[in-house]
Amino acid sequence: MSDEIKAFSRLNFFTGFQTTADDWNQLVAYDVEKHKLHNRIFHAPGVVTGQMGSLKVSARGRADMSVEIAPGIATDGQGNELILTEPTIKTIVPTDYKLPQTVYLVLKYAEDLTDYVSYKANLEYKGHRRVAEEVKVEAIITEPDLEREVEIARIHLSKGVKRIIDAKDPREPGANEIDRRYIPFAGSVGCTLTPAIVLELSELVGSSRDVYAHMFHQLKILPASDVLHALINLDMMIRVRMVDWRNIFDLYSLIFELQLGLIRDIDANYPQFSSKKEFASFKKHVELLVSMHEERAYTPEYLKNVIGYQRKSTENLMKLFATKLAKGKKKAKKEEALSIDSILDIIKIRRDDFEETLELNGIKLKRVDVIDVLKKRSESDHKFKIVGARDKYRTRQKLKYPDGVIVEDIGMAFEGGHCEFEILNTVPNKDLVMVMRMDYVHGDWEAEVEVNGKKASNWICEGDDRKFRWRNWPYKLGAESVTDTFLSVKVTPITADRDVNMFKIWFYQPA
Repeated sequence: MSDEIKAFSRLNFFTGFQTTADDWNQLVAYDVEKHKLHNRIFHAPGVVTGQMGSLKVSARGRADMSVEIAPGIATDGQGNELILTEPTIKTIVPTDYKLPQTVYLVLKYAEDLTDYVSYKANLEYKGHRRVAEEVKVEAIITEPDLEREVEIARIHLSKGVKRIIDAKDPREPGANEIDRRYIPFAGSVGCTLTPAIVLELSELVGSSRDVYAHMFHQLKILPASDVLHALINLDMMIRVRMVDWRNIFDLYSLIFELQLGLIRDIDANYPQFSSKKEFASFKKHVELLVSMHEERAYTPEYLKNVIGYQRKSTENLMKLFATKLAKGKKKAKKEEALSIDSILDIIKIRRDDFEETLELNGIKLKRVDVIDVLKKRSESDHKFKIVGARDKYRTRQKLKYPDGVIVEDIGMAFEGGHCEFEILNTVPNKDLVMVMRMDYVHGDWEAEVEVNGKKASNWICEGDDRKFRWRNWPYKLGAESVTDTFLSVKVTPITADRDVNMFKIWFYQPA
């Protein structure tokens, strides 16, 4: 790529400035050269993928020495834009070369002066009105110089060659076959995939990761690890918006290749899976995608097929391992529930303040919110209120925890009616632990809990203590009830003649 940068100067118009043809030509040249400078500095030269036919070179169905170049766009190392607007036929003449010989098909930028005019009234006024920007398709025998030409294919011609054909294996073309492995691709930035396609890809990769992770970690099918890690890398690229028309097909071609390796391993070593119809369907869809990719027709229709067939492949694998997946998820959920339940009794008697991160017995919880009862700002932020109570009152207490430490706090007690509040900053689909400081002398109560208008399990406070009266009474809300980033909670005591008191309320989720 040329790194020579010349000084620029612009025309500066003023009243009375008499322009000449040279002035106007300089004005045009300034814009052209600045545009080429931008292309050289900010974009690598090569074929621009995803535009028109991407300059794909293919054999014609005539079994002769001609090829067809599809329309497309490229840039060379000087910053020129090579735009081929119509399909072009190029015929290779074997007698022009000393065979065997590798012939390189390249595009070159050219300019041609057109629309010549002369004025009879004054023969001094004449010239070309236009400069046509053209693209030449040439066959050369020297290694292409990207500074002034862009390779779109190469063909190794053998002695006695009679016809040029498409490569049977694009990864290893043979003699007289079109070789597109050495095409340079233009660099670009930004993502031109629509947000809907990006979301669809993200969801597809997420579900695919789950099933391949299960195959590797639980079933010990080792090639599944290769597919899993390729999907993780693809997921990372999607999240930082680096996946685009220019690379999505090549990225997925690697996944297809790894999936084929997985298929071969299951066929050879896991007859209990390879004999199932779901596996046969998975295998068929991957093979279809591989054959489509070899055609290198990078079109929106092909991307739809990639997404659709990969989704179907993932669904087949999930059906194949449905029982095992369900057992694994159930076991994991049970273990998580047990781990949180195991620290609830420790939470009850903790006299230290509840910090942003709480780690007890190896279980790590993160505080997502806190309500400081009777603090006006905190109550307002969380829409905290007591509704329809027969009696309610403020209370300031200076009480002991079971370890004898005295703590002072203020809160609210009420009898009858219900309490409402909102929890902010929650992470959906994760367990939530509410921890409420209370005067345990008023224990032995039960309350109904509603979350976002749906009934959850009752909150039960068992026992009481007249000597060590502080407790932090916990309530665990299952992940299935945590459906949004904020939750509206309604707590309705149902124990007769029993008041409920609330001081600070902390909210935690697994870290």
